[in-house]
Amino acid sequence: MRPRLIDVAEAAGVSMKTVSNVVNGSEHVRESTRLRVLAAIDKLGYRPNIAARNLAQGRSGVIAFAVPQLDRPYFASLAARMLDEAETFGWIVQFHQTGGRREAELGLLTDRHPARLDGIIMSPLNLSPEDVQRRDPALPLVLLGEKAGEEHLADHVGIDNREAGRAATDHLLSLGRRRVMALAPGPGVADERINGYRDALVAAGIGVDEDIVLPAGGVRGEDAELTLGRWLDAGNPAPDAIFAGTDWLAMGAIRALVLRGLKVPQQVAVVGFDDIPYDLATLPTLTTVAPDRVAIARLSLQALRDQKPGQDPVRFQAPFTLVVRESTAGIGPGH
Repeated sequence: MRPRLIDVAEAAGVSMKTVSNVVNGSEHVRESTRLRVLAAIDKLGYRPNIAARNLAQGRSGVIAFAVPQLDRPYFASLAARMLDEAETFGWIVQFHQTGGRREAELGLLTDRHPARLDGIIMSPLNLSPEDVQRRDPALPLVLLGEKAGEEHLADHVGIDNREAGRAATDHLLSLGRRRVMALAPGPGVADERINGYRDALVAAGIGVDEDIVLPAGGVRGEDAELTLGRWLDAGNPAPDAIFAGTDWLAMGAIRALVLRGLKVPQQVAVVGFDDIPYDLATLPTLTTVAPDRVAIARLSLQALRDQKPGQDPVRFQAPFTLVVRESTAGIGPGH
């Protein structure tokens, strides 16, 4: 016989309500209890009847997840985490690639969809606060990323980008580096990360030299390689450290440095941001700020599930960690 909810509850030694809370992703469950219930679910092979549950709750069981580019490693990795977490919430995920175009982002909020959606999770680049305000209030919406700031009237999930930028720069300063350059993706992109860099320098009594805050004009590795390469080729003295607003920029910076005979990290230490999978394939491996993508996905889905029309927007903050690798710590013995 197919395992039932009551079978899981008996196996885990908890109530059926607790099992239901775990299955539905409720945060009001102790971690030890959640793990015990999940172990019982796995052992018994229990699978909730998602269609019946959605029907009872008046839901379609489908949500949309929209990002500028699905082939960017950060968004691809976040999409995988979103799929994993959405399964526990009983949702199927539609993926949308907007290209960062306002008309595509706005279309998701206003156009009719082939099937009714239970909500949208979006990382916008060009939605205005007015665009968000004009959406159907019955459509739950959660915004991700730095571009969706306080002025947007919708729930928001993100990390403290400013504090993360400061932590990355503090790490470089702790290594004794004093001429720390920043590579910024471009106006309005990762601004708070660069502001965190500035905070760290001011707090250290060094002050900010805006001449070495270089706008790369994009987020690609080629953008950083070209920008830093031109700057070095103009005869400017090399920095002894670089904080890059994204990992792609950090990788492009490393290429520009190595092609000019500069050693990383011996002469120039480099820190990136995003902890994309390719960070472990570079030489040296890349020190980076790692947003907790599992937490971002889970908080986004919880916010979507709990959202009510007319409620004030809620800001959710996911944690981050600084992952120290060879681009600042050096390559160890045996390599």
